[in-house]
Amino acid sequence: MAYVKIEIKNLSKHYEDTSKGKRKRDVVEKKVIDDLNLKIYANEFICVLGHSGCGKSTLLNLIAGYIKPDEGEILVNEGKTKITGPSRERGVVFQEHALFPWYTVEQNIGFGPKVARKNKDEIKEIVDKYISMIGLEEFRKSYPDQLSGGMKQRVGIARAFANEADILLMDEPFSALDEFTRANMQKELLGIWKNNKSTVVFITHSIEEAVILADRVIVMGEGHVLTDTGIDVNREERTVENPKFLEYVNFFKEFIQDDNK
Repeated sequence: MAYVKIEIKNLSKHYEDTSKGKRKRDVVEKKVIDDLNLKIYANEFICVLGHSGCGKSTLLNLIAGYIKPDEGEILVNEGKTKITGPSRERGVVFQEHALFPWYTVEQNIGFGPKVARKNKDEIKEIVDKYISMIGLEEFRKSYPDQLSGGMKQRVGIARAFANEADILLMDEPFSALDEFTRANMQKELLGIWKNNKSTVVFITHSIEEAVILADRVIVMGEGHVLTDTGIDVNREERTVENPKFLEYVNFFKEFIQDDNK
């Protein structure tokens, strides 16, 4: 039986609608997540798709523990632990790499293990492992402003994994990159994920990116799951030349177009 890493139960989150022109007494609550139920299994790579405002980034922040639900709960590790706040078990990578500019590559990657009070030998072993994995051995003494955008994102991913995170949460981490760098970063991420066997929840606007990366694609609309669909194509065959790949792209496109009407 598959191990349930994340279980989302009857989850709801709302915010005040502060649209321009509304008087204070006319402000209403808008549900961004509405009675959501979802299971994510250990070592799965999940991509969450949807138009802006559909609730996907709110969902990621709820799983991260940065915000609290208004109703329902999120459980991890076969329901043993309820998420009540941030945890080292859940690493987060944002669109902006958020590296410490005054730290070198190796210092950024080693920051989490240092805070966890690992000894020097343990920290060096962790740093060496991830610098090698992201292919930046030559840049270990470099500072973020000396790196390209793709390099910075690689360091951000390595830093999240170096915290020994079982769950990696990624909020459109490649959206600001050019097409070539983005394709390379997708390959880099899949390589790191295969080595670490973490559970990944990856937010994206790109349907093609979701189909390239995911075991399952979840399309959200108005706080609900519109479809939860597994990708039954070997990752090596997920190219625009493959008709099956294009079938999935067109399938998800229909849901997003319908939700925008």
